[in-house]
Amino acid sequence: MTMALCHDSVVIALCLFMALAFGGLDQYVGSFSAHPLGADVSGLSAPWLVLPFVFGATQATSRRAALLGLGTTLVALVGYMLMTFSPLENAHLTLTGLIGFLRGGNMRWFGAGVVTGPVFAWLGYHWRARRAMIAGLAVAALVCLEPFFRHEYGNAIRSTLVATCEVAAGMAFALAIAVRAVVDRSRHQAG
Repeated sequence: MTMALCHDSVVIALCLFMALAFGGLDQYVGSFSAHPLGADVSGLSAPWLVLPFVFGATQATSRRAALLGLGTTLVALVGYMLMTFSPLENAHLTLTGLIGFLRGGNMRWFGAGVVTGPVFAWLGYHWRARRAMIAGLAVAALVCLEPFFRHEYGNAIRSTLVATCEVAAGMAFALAIAVRAVVDRSRHQAG
């Protein structure tokens, strides 16, 4: 029991650290806004949904997955915010700057993260633990379709390379989900 608790704590700490790094890296890449690749990569929404999906797949229960999804999404957003105010961005954290950051529309992302983090982590748990292929395919579809949704919304991805790579990544993820389902089915039939 103690070994399992220690293992769980290490996994959770690792997930939170990776989420913090993810958020900071996303902001840092976005700071290269003069280059369309940096701004477009940083502006993608799908990676922010895949993050809790992957972390949720590491958990033993759907409740723990949802809580970890909430935690990692919020920690990733904090990482994004901290990088915004870091010396790497030629900035520093002040109370006035923090209030401006939160009032400048960024609070909505925290609100969205309260919903998307637990939901996508729950999907990740069900994809891994319950072999729910539809959960994985739903996430893959969102990755594939983001460039099309953004175009329709009027916020098109400027770089064709970024849009093409995102669609390809979503298709590769869908293929991996389908292959896993076939392998699981054949193992089940053989066993």
